[in-house]
Amino acid sequence: MTSRRDFLTTASLAGLGLVLAPLAACGRDGKPATTAPASRARPARTPPRGGALAMRAIPSTGERIPAIGVGTSGSYEVAADSPAFAALREVVKAFFEGGGTVIDTSPNYSNAEDIVGALLADGGWRERCFLATKLAADDQDALERQWAESKRRLRTGKVELLQVHNLRNMAQAWPYARKLKDAGETRYIGLTHFQERAHADLARLMRAEKPDFVQINYSPTAPQAADTIFPLAQDLGIAVIVNRAFDDGRLFARVADKPLPGWAAEMQIDSWAQLFLRFAISPAAVTVVIPATGKPERQVDNLKGGIGPMLTAAQQADVRQLFA
Repeated sequence: MTSRRDFLTTASLAGLGLVLAPLAACGRDGKPATTAPASRARPARTPPRGGALAMRAIPSTGERIPAIGVGTSGSYEVAADSPAFAALREVVKAFFEGGGTVIDTSPNYSNAEDIVGALLADGGWRERCFLATKLAADDQDALERQWAESKRRLRTGKVELLQVHNLRNMAQAWPYARKLKDAGETRYIGLTHFQERAHADLARLMRAEKPDFVQINYSPTAPQAADTIFPLAQDLGIAVIVNRAFDDGRLFARVADKPLPGWAAEMQIDSWAQLFLRFAISPAAVTVVIPATGKPERQVDNLKGGIGPMLTAAQQADVRQLFA
C-alpha cells in the first residue's frame, strides 16, 4: 500500500495515553514522518475536539456499534514474534481504549486470524470486540473445515458477524452461514465484495437473501456505492460496512502537499485520513468503516475520524470533486 509518509507526525507510544484519554471519555500504513508538512498541521482556529465516537444502529436488531472499526488485510499479516506484532499490541490497545469494537478479518488474509486471536487473548479484549470474519471455500467440506479452523485461530467459539467473502460459492456458503446463525455460532451474517463490478450482483443478492450486513468498497475515487448499494441497503434494512476507504492508500498520494478544505477545522477534522473516514461514514446508510493500520498513532488518528459532525451533502461533493 502507498505510504502515508508526511501525513502524520510520529507519536511516541508513551504519549498515546494523553491522546486516548479524550477519545475514551467523549481511530494506512507506511513510514511515519518525523515532522508534518505545514499544510497538515492543525489549523490555528480549529475548535477543541469534543463529543463521542459516532455510533450506528444495525438495522436488523437495533444494536449500536462504533462507526470506526478495524480491517486486518496486510497490516495484521505479521509474525507473532516480530516488532510489527509488538506494535499491533499498542494498536489494539489504542483501538479499544478509544471506544472501538469492530474488527474485520478473513481466513484469506494469510495469518491475520491467528494474529487477531492472539491479540484479543493477550489483552483480554474478546468480550469488548465485535468480531467479524468470512467464509471463502469452494465446497461444503472445505467450508466446514475452514470455519472450524477460523474458530481455532481466533480463539473463540463464535463470532458476531460471519460473511460470505466476495460472494464466493454462494450456493453452499450462504445456506451454511444461515445454519451457523441458527446454531448461535454467529449473531449476524453478511455478504462482501471490494470492486464496483460486483455491485449489480450484490444488489440482486441483497434483494433475494436479505443479509444482516453487506460490505463494499467506497471512497472519493470509488463513490458508486452511494448511488446503488446504499439506497438499497436503507430500503431493505441492511447494515453497510465500507472497505477500501483510502483506495488502498492511493488517496494520500493524490493529496500530497495539499491543504485540507477550508471547512475541515469546523468539522473537527485535522488530517486527510480523518477527512476520508468522515466522508465514508457520512452517508446515512453506512454503519461502519474498517481502515487497517499497524501504527498506534495512526490508529488514534483513525478513531478521530469518527468524532465530530458528519459531512453535509455539499461537503461530500467537495471531497469527490477533489478527485474528479
